Amino acid sequence: MAKFAFFFSYSPETWNRMVMKPSDRTAAVRTMLEAQDAQLEALYYMFGGHDGIVIFEAPDSSAAAAISLAVTASGAFDRHETRELITPAELVDVLDKAGHSHQAYVRPGD
Repeated sequence: MAKFAFFFSYSPETWNRMVMKPSDRTAAVRTMLEAQDAQLEALYYMFGGHDGIVIFEAPDSSAAAAISLAVTASGAFDRHETRELITPAELVDVLDKAGHSHQAYVRPGD
């Protein structure tokens, strides 16, 4: 399974609803992820450019895209970003593949 980070920012309306009726959103996030055979690893709220982050594992990028689209369609978020995470071990393979492509690539004008 691939691992993803989902950064999110709630809309002002969503924050208002949460202030008026506080609740832990973990179960709702877990249920939504499980609909795509994904698994929640962590949910955190934070200060800064985003309101929070969800770390999850999904079968593939198609499942992660479906999750992202479902969140967008909800209207509860002002913005969000989904990023696939790469482990240090996976990076070695990526770098090896990049080395092969680097040798084959011809820069414009060369």
